[in-house]
Amino acid sequence: MPERLQKVLAAAGHGSRREIEGWIRAGRVTIDGRVATLGERVEPGAAICLDGRRLDAAAPAAREVLLYNKPAGEVTTRRDPQGRPTVFERLPPPRAGRWIVIGRLDTNTTGLLLFTTDGELAHRWMHPSAGIEREYLVRVRGPLAPEELARLRQGVVLEDGPARFQRIEAQRGSGAHGWYRVVLNEGRNREVRRMFSAVGHEVSRLTRLRFGPVRLPEDLKPGGWRRLGVEEARQL
Repeated sequence: MPERLQKVLAAAGHGSRREIEGWIRAGRVTIDGRVATLGERVEPGAAICLDGRRLDAAAPAAREVLLYNKPAGEVTTRRDPQGRPTVFERLPPPRAGRWIVIGRLDTNTTGLLLFTTDGELAHRWMHPSAGIEREYLVRVRGPLAPEELARLRQGVVLEDGPARFQRIEAQRGSGAHGWYRVVLNEGRNREVRRMFSAVGHEVSRLTRLRFGPVRLPEDLKPGGWRRLGVEEARQL
C-alpha cells in the first residue's frame, strides 16, 4: 500500500519528517529517477534517492532510543560551519539507520537530549500538538519578585507569540542569583531564556532535567550517553 514519502523515509530512520520535507522541497529527493514532490505517496520497492544516492526505505526491525547528557559548548547539528563540537561526535553508532535528535538545545544549554533511529517517533515527540513536558533547572541573575513569578505563570508575550510556564518553583538561592525549576510543554527556540528576559532577568545557566517521562540520570556525567532498554523504548 503506498505511503507518504516523508513518512516512509522517517520510519526508515533517515531523519525527522521536518528534515526530510526540507530535502524534498529543495529537489534533492527522486523517486524512480524523477524529482519527488512533497506529500506524494510511494509504492513499496520504489527507488528513492537523496542527491543521487539510493536510500533503504525499509524500517529497522527495532527502534533505538539513546539519552545523552549534553555539555555546554556543543551544537545539536551534525556539522557546524564554525567548527564547534557537535553532540553527534560522542555517540555510539546505531545498530541500523542513523541517530535523529529529538528536539534541540542551544549551545550553552546543558542536560538531557534524546536520540532515536525512528524518524516517526522523533516527529511525534517534536510536534507542538503532542504537548510533551520539558523540565529545566534555571539560574538567573537576581531573584524574581512575586509579581514577576506571577507573570511567568500567567504568560508573557514573545515575538513568536504568548508563552507561559506550567510550573515554576523557586529553589535554593546563591547571592546575586536565583534558582528555579520550571516546566513547559513546548520547545520553541531559546524559549526559557526569552521568557525570563521578558521579565527583566538574564539566564546564566540552563539545564534540561526531563523530557516527557524520561529523566536525566543523576549518575550520567556530561558527555555521557545511555541506551534505553527495548521495553523502555517501546513505552515512548
